[in-house]
Amino acid sequence: MIVRVAKSAGFCYGVRRAVDMAEKASGQGPVFLLGHITHNDHVIQRLEDMGAVSIAAPEEVPKDAAVLIRAHGEPDGVYQVLRERGCRVLDATCPNVARIHGIVREAEAKGRIPIIVGEAEHPEILGILGCTRGGMVVSGWDELEQILKKVPEFPGKPLTFVSQTTAILSNWEKIVENAKKVCTNAEFFDTICNATSRRQSEALELAGQCDAMIVIGDQKSSNTRKLTQLCASCCPMVVQAERGSGIDRDQFQQVGMLGITAGASTPEWIIKEVSNKMSDEIMEIEQSFAEMLEESFKILNTGDRVTGTVAAITPTEVQVELGVKYPGTIPLSELSDDPDVKVEDIAKVGEEIEAIVMLVSDRDCVVKLSKKRLDADKNWETVENAVENKDVLEGIITEENKGGLVANVKGIRVFIPASQSGKPRGADLSEMVKTRVQLRITEVNRARRRVVGSIRAVTAEARAAAAAAIWDSIEVGKRYSGTVKSLTSYGAFVDIGGVDGMVHISELSWSRIKTPSEVVSVGDPIDVYVISFDPEKKKISLGVKDHSQEPWTVFTEKYAVGDVAPVRVVKLMTFGAFAEIVPGVDGLIHISQLADHRVEKPGDVVSEGDTVDAKITAIDEDNKKVSLSIRALLESAPVDDEDEEPVEE
Repeated sequence: MIVRVAKSAGFCYGVRRAVDMAEKASGQGPVFLLGHITHNDHVIQRLEDMGAVSIAAPEEVPKDAAVLIRAHGEPDGVYQVLRERGCRVLDATCPNVARIHGIVREAEAKGRIPIIVGEAEHPEILGILGCTRGGMVVSGWDELEQILKKVPEFPGKPLTFVSQTTAILSNWEKIVENAKKVCTNAEFFDTICNATSRRQSEALELAGQCDAMIVIGDQKSSNTRKLTQLCASCCPMVVQAERGSGIDRDQFQQVGMLGITAGASTPEWIIKEVSNKMSDEIMEIEQSFAEMLEESFKILNTGDRVTGTVAAITPTEVQVELGVKYPGTIPLSELSDDPDVKVEDIAKVGEEIEAIVMLVSDRDCVVKLSKKRLDADKNWETVENAVENKDVLEGIITEENKGGLVANVKGIRVFIPASQSGKPRGADLSEMVKTRVQLRITEVNRARRRVVGSIRAVTAEARAAAAAAIWDSIEVGKRYSGTVKSLTSYGAFVDIGGVDGMVHISELSWSRIKTPSEVVSVGDPIDVYVISFDPEKKKISLGVKDHSQEPWTVFTEKYAVGDVAPVRVVKLMTFGAFAEIVPGVDGLIHISQLADHRVEKPGDVVSEGDTVDAKITAIDEDNKKVSLSIRALLESAPVDDEDEEPVEE
């Protein structure tokens, strides 16, 4: 026979916490247990043997005594009685249950009606009801449906639905699905404990694989009864027992595979007792329960790194199941250094989370954890390793200071000297604030919390790699998209992605220009092509002019002798003025053709940069010369009526 023990069998987070608190308190003096701390008489007997005293009502507690509130929680009225009696309250209410108390209180404060899904007489439900004045309990959809039918106005009331932490998920989902169809002002909070859901799903899966199941737990335990019900739905043989003594091994003689699970009120030592009883027949054990139990009592120390499973998320903390005696908690303030981060982005119920141990509290029976401190340690390790490994890291520039820049790299402050910013000397570094940059770590002193980085080192390497790629593939005529890097009197230097090339002024435009700044500025994007290159001297000659659009061809296709064209005066000579007709083609306006009267010098009638209309009087195709005339237009211009002499009658 093969025996399998469910991984999530036994005490849940809340019950283990309550029992641990009771054991600790019993060792320090008399402690009164208000109600059954857990639905397991054997656990209660063990606590009573340690000196604890079980009572049924708060009035039974002696004045000024220590009293422990069980994991199920208690109504608000119980706390009031205990306060009046001067009692020292040890509140072991499960955080998941406490969250439900908060939800129903807030709902009622807003004028809403709490609807609690669960068993009406269960202590947990009674405690939740005790936090409201008008809350209602329903066991399932059928009961709720009858209420909705009896009171026609009820579906329109503001309703707030919560669930008993140990409820069966399918029952809750059915209520939610149907209630959403008829209740027009309802809100729903899925408050089923994740540990309960996980235990139920594991038990259901295990039962489907086994010939028989043993469910360990007290008959009074709601959680145990529901486990038995679920297992019976898919396993032919299910036995519920409180202890090993209640199991008859003979009835399992024909079983090939046996599964064992346990309710949330069952301690590890009882599960081990059952496992040991069945072990006489075991041929193969998938996991040693003894090892699991030993692991649960493993000692943790401050500074230890641990990995656990997120059991619940409350408004103040993340609860983590560590697989040890005490549960772990991460205060929300210890989740992340990022003030804008959301809890759900970091922690999700059922998923693993890493943290560092801050404190093991035997008094509170809890392990206090920090994720942000673990992240900080890891980030320092990453930064330290980056120096040796020459890794490139990413950061965000947060500020400019007197000596350079400051970047945030994985939450660590990194100083970047101005000389390592990658910007020219004297550049305005404030423009880099709030930008994301790649940098290399050059110095780390963790003790002094000093880190120095360099953007320049990364950009230089990237530029060198890009330059090598360009020289490997460059060829005459190849086109590049570049950026104007600097200007000189004779041309412009263009960065084509790691390599600078020169565009001579004559190659910048077909038009006649005196300086490159007439057509381009530093920082402008520009498309260029390779005219020539010298790999040895690392020189590249670039062009911008489109030679497929030869200016003379453009001119002759557009104009003929006799046409009038708008022209721009580009140069004055003693004998006349040269004017641009189209980019790359100039025509001469002889001094005699500048006006309809004698002109002493061209500057008397036109200036460089003027745009005037001129008539094309001659085209020399062989020498590509054009003659223009302004005078021809003036002599042939019609006289306006307003300029004529009036006719006398």
